[in-house]
Amino acid sequence: MIGLISATAAGAAARDRLAAAWPDRTRVYDGPVGDAVRSAFAECEQLVCFLATGAVVRLIAPLLREKATDPGVVCVDEGGRFAVSLVGGHGGGANELAVAVGEVLAARPVVTTATDAVGLPGLDTLGFPVEGSVAAVSRALLDGEPVALRAESSWPLPPLPLAGEGAYTVRLTDRAVEPAANEVLLRPPSLVVGVGASKGAPVEEVLTLIEAAVRDAGLSPRSIAELATVDAKAGEPGIVEAAARLGVPLVTHSAAELAEVRVPNPSDAPLAAVGTPSVAEAAALLRGGELLVPKRKSDGRPAMATCAVVRRPARGRLAVVGLGPGARDLLTPRAKAELRRAAVLVGLDQYVDQIRDLLRPGTRILESGLGAEEERARTAVAEARAGQAVALIGSGDAGVYAMASPALAEASDDIDVIGVPGVTAALAAGAILGAPLGHDHVSISLSDLHTPWEVIERRVRAAAEADLVVTFYNPRSRGRDWQLPKALAILAGHRAPATPVGVVRNASRPDESSRLTTLGALDPAWVDMMTVVTVGNTATRNIAGRMVTPRGYRWQTSEEGAK
Repeated sequence: MIGLISATAAGAAARDRLAAAWPDRTRVYDGPVGDAVRSAFAECEQLVCFLATGAVVRLIAPLLREKATDPGVVCVDEGGRFAVSLVGGHGGGANELAVAVGEVLAARPVVTTATDAVGLPGLDTLGFPVEGSVAAVSRALLDGEPVALRAESSWPLPPLPLAGEGAYTVRLTDRAVEPAANEVLLRPPSLVVGVGASKGAPVEEVLTLIEAAVRDAGLSPRSIAELATVDAKAGEPGIVEAAARLGVPLVTHSAAELAEVRVPNPSDAPLAAVGTPSVAEAAALLRGGELLVPKRKSDGRPAMATCAVVRRPARGRLAVVGLGPGARDLLTPRAKAELRRAAVLVGLDQYVDQIRDLLRPGTRILESGLGAEEERARTAVAEARAGQAVALIGSGDAGVYAMASPALAEASDDIDVIGVPGVTAALAAGAILGAPLGHDHVSISLSDLHTPWEVIERRVRAAAEADLVVTFYNPRSRGRDWQLPKALAILAGHRAPATPVGVVRNASRPDESSRLTTLGALDPAWVDMMTVVTVGNTATRNIAGRMVTPRGYRWQTSEEGAK
């Protein structure tokens, strides 16, 4: 929860705007400012104070206890010009909060954390639990001193200037070791704990068993990624509460799936109870990995719980990112975050140029030209399989005539794949034209490079007969100039010459151009590969110079009839 505190009318107005934007994430604290800050500091994970920074410093100074647990605090000035990350920039999430507040209130985020200022990811923002000398190692990175990476497995990291040797160390390990001097330990999510339990097994018995199994194997509980069990135990209170206390998800599998897993210690008891000869071992091993702790029973009399621990293979990360139609303000915050997270960027050279300034220093860029889509997909997947954090970029939405489909066709379940949606060319063009996509619509690419023209023609004919609004991608190029006239002729067999048609070139870019014409008047010479052509259906109208396809609301029909 984010606590909101203000002292003046202007501050309250900005506070209320933020509360309206985030109704489920915020809580307004009224009353005397000192009391409000103290209450919010004790009850919330983060605070936004619409006060002077000096005042907030004095109010929170007596409350500060521990960097790792204190809430993040952001200050917004009286004029709403700045959102200042004051305390807990990384650990409390104040840096990200300042950016988010700035987006809602049109304020400039002010982040003074040294790593952020020079584009380095903070060691405590990498998504892994962190232990050790974070400040000292971060300072060494900032000062350009050699910092060694000692990774026991290849979990994906963002770009960091890490070396083979150095007086400072970043160590990626799930082992129960203490950090040495000038060392940071990163705990990867590498351990899967399979759990079985009798009905009514106490949470304390389940937790004690898990903690002992992990400790005795010399492992860190902070690397537990999930608890796994059989579907029949999905609601078992002891298991559910154990996962909650450990702060990890509970993943369940069917008995049939678990019965297919070969385990060293099958038993007749779970087979009779839930339909599989193994729960703990099979649930832990289902997705592969090394069995570190075979099935182990709790110390209860009788024992009511079992567990097994598996180290799963390191998983690379592939983010397939849609960059939108070209305008920077149509690039989503999520896309920007994925670009900053990537250690390897794969993309078409002209798209790389669009976002090069958003990448962190040290990002490895693998770019290629037109026609190398399959090569880029294979490269991105191979880099992810090697344990890298990879971003594969495409224009618009990466899943629409772009890189997501070839990449996912190449990928298997040995890497994590994250799809990041983007604003498509059809949507960008539609917004410029008015509301041409107000009812059912379809997008069709006229490029026959990968799809035979006979298939494309059949799809155009079906859209024409179904009276769908049609958006044509890849409509015309120098070497491919006959497909658009052919497609328009098919539509003209089902629609009047006066049917509105929108032609938008370079939607959202500085040289954007658009025109609203008709099916009968459209000149294909206006169109090239940078153009999107949207053809209305029989209901589409030109209303005040805007292309509008009515939604068909009954109240509109009633009003028109009354007129």
